[in-house]
Order: sequence, then structure tokens, then C-alpha cells
Amino acid sequence: MGIEIERKFLVRGEGWRQGEGRYLCQAYLSRDPARTVRVRIDGQQAFLTIKGLTAGATRAEFEYAIPVADAKALLSLADGPCVEKFRHRLPAGGLVWEIDEFLGANAPLVVAEIELPSEDHPFDRPDWLGEEVTQDTRYFNSALAARPYSRWQASSG
Repeated sequence: MGIEIERKFLVRGEGWRQGEGRYLCQAYLSRDPARTVRVRIDGQQAFLTIKGLTAGATRAEFEYAIPVADAKALLSLADGPCVEKFRHRLPAGGLVWEIDEFLGANAPLVVAEIELPSEDHPFDRPDWLGEEVTQDTRYFNSALAARPYSRWQASSG
């Protein structure tokens, strides 16, 4: 079984910015918290991903490459808009930070994720790393598809 162990943090400042990121467009066929089904187009590649319920920083994850034409067709079945972002990858101590710079209705949100071999695996915290939001479901991409970051302030007042 595929397992993803991932911690998520807000990002401060510009110290993380290095070069151009890759443009990603992803949408959800199912956003049920017990099982999300996502289609993602990443340049000339596309993927179908199924993720299970998150417990701590761990969840089941199954990802399959699919033809880009199929991914484009699946986008029309999505239950919400595409979440668009630029993804930047920064190697660090044998691990890789993935920094997502969100576009559109989720701008100017910037989130850093790191996949770990175990939940208690140590990692260096770069100076641009902000508050941890691993447990805050608002920052799940599936949640951002339904309630974009730009709407958070408008609905809190």
C-alpha cells in the first residue's frame, strides 16, 4: 500500500524563491475526507491520485500516470474548479521541500510541504518556514478547491 507522510507549513518572505516553478492544474473528482480522488496536469504529464483519510501526518496514497488527454477529459467531471499553482522544489538534507505558490482565487497563499520517511523523522527548518498547518484542513488542496483562500477573510467578518 502507498503511504504519504507529509508535513505542511506556511511560508514567510522570499528566501525560498529559486528559479521558475512548474505550473500545475489539479481538480477533484471526489473530496470526501475519507477518500479524495484528484486529477493533476503537470506540463506534459498527468496523474490520477487517490488519497485516504489523514491520521496525524500520514495517509494512504496511490498515484498513477495517465494520458494528458484523459486528464483533460476528467477535469470536466471535477466537482469544483482547478486549483492552479506554481510548484518549486528545493532539496534539503536528503529530503525535498515542495513550495506551492497558489494562483487565482488562492493567491497569495504560499505553502511548503515535506514528505518524510516517518512522522518523527528530523528535518532542518529553513528560515523562510512559518507556522505548521499540517492538521489544519483548510490548507488541504481539496479544501482550497471548495473554499479558496481569497474567501477566508470575506467570510470571517
